[in-house]
Parts: sequence; C-alpha cells; structure tokens
Amino acid sequence: MEVTMNYEIVESFAQMVKEKGIDRDILAGIIEDIFSMLMRKKYGPDARFDVVVNMDRGDIAIYLERTVVETVTDPNLEIDIETARRKSDDPIELGEDFVEEVDLASFGRRLIVSAKQNLNQRIKEIEREMIYNEYTSMLGEIVVGEIYQVRRGDVLVIHNRNELVLPKSEQIYRDRYRKGDTLRAIVKEVRKNSGGPSVIISRSDPAFLKKLFELEIPEVYDGIIEIKAIAREPGDRAKVAVESHDDRIDPVGACVGMKGVRIHAIVRELSNENIDVINYSPDPATYISRALSPARPVRVEVDKASRKALVVVPNEQLSLAIGRNGQNVRLASRLTGYELEVVKEREEPEYDIELVEFKEELGEELYMKLIEAGYDTAQEFLSANKEDLLRIEGLTEDRLEELFRMMKEELEGGEEESEEEGSEEGEMVSEKTMTESAEVEGEPSREGESNGQRQETSGPSAE
Repeated sequence: MEVTMNYEIVESFAQMVKEKGIDRDILAGIIEDIFSMLMRKKYGPDARFDVVVNMDRGDIAIYLERTVVETVTDPNLEIDIETARRKSDDPIELGEDFVEEVDLASFGRRLIVSAKQNLNQRIKEIEREMIYNEYTSMLGEIVVGEIYQVRRGDVLVIHNRNELVLPKSEQIYRDRYRKGDTLRAIVKEVRKNSGGPSVIISRSDPAFLKKLFELEIPEVYDGIIEIKAIAREPGDRAKVAVESHDDRIDPVGACVGMKGVRIHAIVRELSNENIDVINYSPDPATYISRALSPARPVRVEVDKASRKALVVVPNEQLSLAIGRNGQNVRLASRLTGYELEVVKEREEPEYDIELVEFKEELGEELYMKLIEAGYDTAQEFLSANKEDLLRIEGLTEDRLEELFRMMKEELEGGEEESEEEGSEEGEMVSEKTMTESAEVEGEPSREGESNGQRQETSGPSAE
C-alpha cells in the first residue's frame, strides 16, 4: 500500500508540471523540500531525516534517524532499545543511531493535502519566474501569436500558452483585431506583478519596424546595411535612414527591392504605412536635406552646438517640406536629431498695381500730375504723405479718400487672385514630386545612390 501511495504521489506531482516544462530534477528538489517541511511539522525542527525521491521509479522514501536510549525523553529524537531491537534484526547497542523508514500514510490526509497545495504554489512561482526569464531574453524580438480576446482597447494574445498584452498605446490605429487572427509584434517590456509577469508587446515601436527590415532584407540581417535611425508615426508614415558597409551595394535599392517587392511586404504588415528610405550621411546638412525629401532644400545652415538647423526651400516647395499637419518636417527632425526651421527661399514681393491701370478713374490731367510727382504704382500712392498729396492740384480730401478706398479694394482683390494661382501651382509641383517618388521601377541607379535618392512606398502602390 505504501509503495502504491508513493507512486501515486509522485505521479500526481509530475502530472502537475508535465505541461509546464519544469525540469524533473527541479521537481524532485521541490518534493524533497515539501516532505522535509512535513517531517519538521510532525517530528519538530530538530528532527534528523533524509528524503529520497526517485522520479524514474515514482518512489519517495523518508528515513528518520533517532538515538537509541534506555529511557526516552523526546520521542522525536530518541527511541528505546527494546523497540529498536524489535524493529531491526541487527544487533543494536545504547547510544547508536537507529534509522527507520517513515510510512507516508502516517502523515495523515490533511498533511498530504497541505503538501499538495504547497507544491502548487511552488510550481506557480517557478512557472512565473520561467516566463519572466523567457520573455526578458526575448526583449526586442518579434513574436507571433493568436488573438484570443479584445478587452477595453487592449488586445490579448496567446504565445506558447502564455498571455501577452498589446495595449492600445502600442497599436497601429489602422489595425483591426479579431479573435483567432495571427498577430506579429515585438516584445517591448516584461513587468513583474503580484499575479505573475506581464509581457507587453508593441506594433507601434520603431524597433518593430527595424526588426521587420531584418526579416525582409537579408543585407540588413547580415549587417551589410545598417539602419542608422528610424522616425515613425505609426500607421501614417515613417522615415528610415540606411547606410551600406559595402561600396558595391546601394542601401536604398537593396531595401526597396526589385519593383519594391521587399519594402511592400513591410508596408502591408504595417497597414499601408508610408515608408521613406533615405541614404544616411555623416554630414548633418546633407543628412537633413535628404530627410526632408520629397522636398529639395536649396540651403541648410547647421548649428551643431544647439542642434538646430535653418532649411531654405524653394517658395513652391514650402508646403511639401513641412508636410500635412507638419508631419514631414516633424519626422525629419526626429530622424536627424536636429530642431528644424523651414523657410522660403525668398519673400514674395508685395502685390502692386501700376498707376496707369487707374488712369481712367483719375483722369488724364491728375494722372500726369501724379506721375510727375513720382507716384508710379498704387502702393507708392497709398504710402505717400497725405499732406504732400493734397498739395497736388485737383486733389481734395474727399477725392483723396475715394481714391485710397478704390486702390485698396483693387489691391486686395488682386492679391487674393495671385495667392490662389500660386497655391494651385505649388500643389501641382507637390503632387508631381510625390508621384515620382512613389514610383519604384526597380533598384535605384548608382547615380541615385550618390545623390542620396530617397524612395517612398505608400499603401496603394504596395498593392
């Protein structure tokens, strides 16, 4: 009966951890510790004993050692000589140590249940520590799991029978999550909580984009091409600066791939996030100029001490350099590490109208007098000293106010028309530049590499 009980105990304990991946030697050590605790509970803290666990045979043996005496004062530590001789066939003398095997049934059901509960607790602790160590060693690595629940914005993912959490703050806002879908993300953080470790994964972290580059682009994985920096607004746009350690390999072309096949695989994984791949340069001015693509700056003035730069762009490319809601310049600033100020190449001259345009309203005689006085345009007339104008024959205060009002209205109307035309022209340039950048006809030429050519891949073109 004792042998059967031993085997059942070991088997039940082994079954508890069979699917947990706990080493058998560790399990044996736990069982030894638990039965040592039972022995101390039953025989006191000073009891001398040995617990032997054989996991292969499913056997537990506990040996209690007591001193042979004539009169017992502490039964937990001593045994009388008559009892000792009755239990053993060997000759026994006073003062010797007597060792006997303890029947597990003598512990009683309550102590065995307590041992089982204690084992459960120990196994949970070991399991938590194993999960913590496992995912700590996987920080920065991509894991693939299955979505099993979406709860209050957080997505719960099962990976190797462990629960991972994708918080809302680490999601791509364009993503749609459904139970049963497969999801790829990077292990960002492992936290120790009272209820067990919490594994935080992310799809919005720049490190996730970097790992995707390593997966899809062999040259990046092998270290031939190095990713120098990444700036990202998840789901919308990203900029990646790359550098080749082999002069024969164009880093931008290798990342984009033939007809964009490599970069498109990454774009699809990121819910059609636009990705700009640019050539890194150790020269800050060149690097900033490339980072602001598709705009083409005329001049970049860098202040290395304050980490600030003034970027001068053609007038028609100002909106292109800044980007929608400032996105392009914001990403370029993050990528380069410089605070960027983007300005026009030149200020637009103030809108003006030649005075001859008002000849009919002024009349021939007054018009000629104004020309002779040196007033050739409407702006010159409006900015003149009022007293000087009133000295001209034919001009009264009422007439002057009337002319001021008429010229101001004409100037304001003409300026609005001019701005609308300029805006339409700028939009046409922007659209043309973006279209040219998004077209990936194959790997960029060597000329493209030397000029720091940038490739942009957007969602629609990826399809």
